[in-house]
Amino acid sequence: MSVSVVIPVKNGARFITEAVESACVQAEVGLIVVVDDGSTDGTVEVVRTMSDPRIVLIENTRQGVSAARNSGLDEVVSRGCSHAAASWVVFLDADDRLRSGAVSELLAGVDDDCVAVYGDYDRIDENGAFIGRRRFIRGMRKPSGDVLGRLLAGNFLVNGGVMLIRIDIFHSIGGFDETLRHCEDWHAFCRLAATGRIVWRPNAHVLDYRVHRCGTMMDSSIDYRRYETALERVFVDPLICGRFDSRRLARLRRRSEAHLRTYLACQTFRSGAYLRAIRQATRAIMALPSHAPKVVLRLVGAAAGI
Repeated sequence: MSVSVVIPVKNGARFITEAVESACVQAEVGLIVVVDDGSTDGTVEVVRTMSDPRIVLIENTRQGVSAARNSGLDEVVSRGCSHAAASWVVFLDADDRLRSGAVSELLAGVDDDCVAVYGDYDRIDENGAFIGRRRFIRGMRKPSGDVLGRLLAGNFLVNGGVMLIRIDIFHSIGGFDETLRHCEDWHAFCRLAATGRIVWRPNAHVLDYRVHRCGTMMDSSIDYRRYETALERVFVDPLICGRFDSRRLARLRRRSEAHLRTYLACQTFRSGAYLRAIRQATRAIMALPSHAPKVVLRLVGAAAGI
């Protein structure tokens, strides 16, 4: 099967070599597209020093991460990598790294009618050392198959680097919405889930997710209002919403709001803004009081490094 990796980057000179090299060691990967979004820190020069013939560099002009990912996807398609239904893509962030054997592990979960296969991740720090205790929840079962309802209630996929996506399907639905600045991946994953089955690969640790002070999701100044645009977009999208009646959509939206607020509370807690995190957790409970135990458990998990 043909597998490509798309890596959007902006001012990622510190980590880009590790990200690209983690894709290079995947034997099944035939194309690695690095899309630079106007870096000023020497990222382009770093990529140009890499000699692997599978690496292709594209230079965008500060159009945003979604545009960078779409440019990479278009490059993959233009090279004929989507002509067969068995062609797949991984969207890897420039500060993360694929685990050795990640692509092989995900390919083992592919079946005839799935549109994506996903695994799990662990957290690493700026220096690549493992942090947190996610290993203690590695055995927990995750959604698999028709996951649209579960995904609408909250983004359990977290990061595109944990999954293989079928190129022809994803390209046909337009890739990522370039007008969204936050939760654009959740919106795209919901659209993808509306087209077919997303399969979970149990016990597959495929990604090292880097936590560092410059990471977008470690910015304690981010508030819920930045997520609302994506929430609105998801719940008016006809491809996503066409399968549900209005009452179920309303319930899923309440759960989604609570999930986003809980996620924000956990990320804020991890960044050290504890009072702000507690306020966000309180708002999550107010959005969906029945989920109060889950909100508290998630916040405790964040405190414990899970």
